[in-house]
Amino acid sequence: MRNIPIVALIYDFDGTLSPGNMQEFGFIQAIGKKPGEFWQESDEIAIGQDASNILSYMKLMFDEAREAGIKLRRSDFKKFGKSIELFDGVKDWFRLVNAYGRSKGVKVEHYINSSGLAEMIEGTPIAKEFKRIFACSFLYNKAGEAEWPGVAVDYTAKTQFLFKINKGILSIRDNKLVNESQAEENKRIPFPHMIYFGDGETDVPCMKIVKMFGGHSIAVYNQKNIHKKDVAKTLFKQGRVNFITPAVYTKDSRTYRIVCAIIDKIKADYSLALLARSK
Repeated sequence: MRNIPIVALIYDFDGTLSPGNMQEFGFIQAIGKKPGEFWQESDEIAIGQDASNILSYMKLMFDEAREAGIKLRRSDFKKFGKSIELFDGVKDWFRLVNAYGRSKGVKVEHYINSSGLAEMIEGTPIAKEFKRIFACSFLYNKAGEAEWPGVAVDYTAKTQFLFKINKGILSIRDNKLVNESQAEENKRIPFPHMIYFGDGETDVPCMKIVKMFGGHSIAVYNQKNIHKKDVAKTLFKQGRVNFITPAVYTKDSRTYRIVCAIIDKIKADYSLALLARSK
């Protein structure tokens, strides 16, 4: 066992750290559309061709940007990312949790596991807080402009990244190491050391896996959206998550109290396991 346990906090993004879909904070307005209109068109593409919802929205972004004369380079995506709204307390959350972990002899790491765009998340002021951002992304031509989807992450594809975090694999491309057999004691971050944050049905596979393997899943909800709270309550009643909490990340929030209590439990279990191994 390691001298110090590592705890992974894994977050969905849209609806979890931000109150809306990231495309709604600048990009959709730049192409002259309304959010409802954009998502309806995206759904029509997916339904009409029985296609992936993720690939459909990425194609629509590409097509609409080209029609509006907007170049989609990494720098452009990051520029849109700067406009993304975050829930209360998110900007200071990482500092608070990291400090609490250190005070308990625990190393805290943060990861994104999202069907949104990595390039836009990279433009947010919290991008530097994450050890790895697992999310959708584009391929770029020699001029640095997006020309094709490179990574598409739907709700089932998200689960692969849990196993990569488990084994300490940060490459999205890798499909070999993640499938190799590895003794539990050699895995970098055991599932019981994971805390997963999500806001809805698309997070269910990840929530269920983390909870099933001994970790903790938390359903957060926007307090201004009654439907989101109902979804969180349903997930709790169905046993998909361990906790539900408003998407507030301040030091006096229920979210912070829950995470601190989980960190305490992880450290206590870790210390007991060390004692059990000693003679």
